[in-house]
Amino acid sequence: MIKILLTGGTIDKHYNESNGELDFANSHIPEILNSGRNRCDVDLQQLMLKDSLEMDESDRQSIVDACIRSEEDKVLITHGTDTMVETAKVLAGKRIEKTIVLVGAMVPYVFKDTDSVFNMGFALASVQTLPYGVYIAMNGMVFNWDQVIKNKELGIFEKPA
Repeated sequence: MIKILLTGGTIDKHYNESNGELDFANSHIPEILNSGRNRCDVDLQQLMLKDSLEMDESDRQSIVDACIRSEEDKVLITHGTDTMVETAKVLAGKRIEKTIVLVGAMVPYVFKDTDSVFNMGFALASVQTLPYGVYIAMNGMVFNWDQVIKNKELGIFEKPA
C-alpha cells in the first residue's frame, strides 16, 4: 500500500471561468490515477489544496505529521513545484524511516500537454523501488532531496551546478 498525501500545487489546479484564474476546487489525483490506469494499492489523504508559495511552517508540519502517522512506509506527496525542495528539506531533517517521494506538475492536469499523468506514474514507480529517504520525482528524473534545484527559466528540476 502506498500513502498518497495531497497538498495541492499546479497538478491540482483548475481554470476558474468566472475570473480567469487558476485555483482549487477538488483534487484531480483520483482522475489522474484512473487516467494513468494505476493498479497500485493506494490510500489518498487530502491535507490541503494550496499553492506551495502560500505554504507556511504549520503546513509543512502537517505534512511531516502525516508522514510519521502513516502506517505505510511508502509515502507519495503531491506538492507545488515552487517550494517542493524546501518541504523535502524539512522532511529529511526529521529522519523518518520511510520512502518519501514528492511529485508535482509544471502544467495543470486540466490543460493539454500536461505532465501530471506521466509524473504521477513515474513517482508511483519510484516510491516502490527507492530505499528509505526523501526524493523528488519530476519528468522522468529522481533526485535526492539535497541534490536538486528548480530551474525556473527552463521549467525543469535539475542537479545544482
